[in-house]
Amino acid sequence: MTKVLVVDDSPTEIFHFKDLLESLGYKVITAENGRDGVAMATAEQPDVVLMDIVMPDMNGFQATRQICRGAT
Repeated sequence: MTKVLVVDDSPTEIFHFKDLLESLGYKVITAENGRDGVAMATAEQPDVVLMDIVMPDMNGFQATRQICRGAT
């Protein structure tokens, strides 16, 4: 089963993405900020990451760079 990580600071957006993706048969894991997204990506090794860009503390660009580097 394809695993999708959704990283977004909006609970509403997470709910909608999770609802849609699960209805299509994907396993969905979520994180509410960039730092947690990096940690989840490292721990869970998802097939796909859907990343919000505008988030406090660590934005989506910063988190994506860390995920690509394999750093936590």
